[in-house]
Amino acid sequence: MARQNTQLESAGAEFLVLGNLLIEGVPAFKSYTNMKGYDLIAVNAEKNLSVRIQVKSRWRTKAEGFIIQNFECDFVVVALLNRGSKDGKTEASPPEYFILPVQVAQALPRTEGWGKVSFSKFPELHSYSNRWDLIRSALKMASGS
Repeated sequence: MARQNTQLESAGAEFLVLGNLLIEGVPAFKSYTNMKGYDLIAVNAEKNLSVRIQVKSRWRTKAEGFIIQNFECDFVVVALLNRGSKDGKTEASPPEYFILPVQVAQALPRTEGWGKVSFSKFPELHSYSNRWDLIRSALKMASGS
């Protein structure tokens, strides 16, 4: 079976994460395309702070993991788009977001070569669900500012 082209969905995931940051009151912008190690930058201009964010997206509902090889960022946001399955047997559901400090992502067990992280080997994943506050905290921003 041919590999599915998910370039549009991947770009959309970056904009979804950007939108969530803005809704959470965190000023952020998209970096130039193909910046090595990160996709978004969140800032606190008043304190001259910024964090680099890498977005890892998975198209399929019930994805089993994600691939990561570059850790030149401060946070990794895993965006599970939950768009169903190619065969149509699994329904689409709302996206989920997991905000991981890069140190957490680096410590995860990964396969040799591909660097795939398996969700089944990361039982604490759900404790990072929608943890936009971790980015806000790194930028020394008050909640809801």
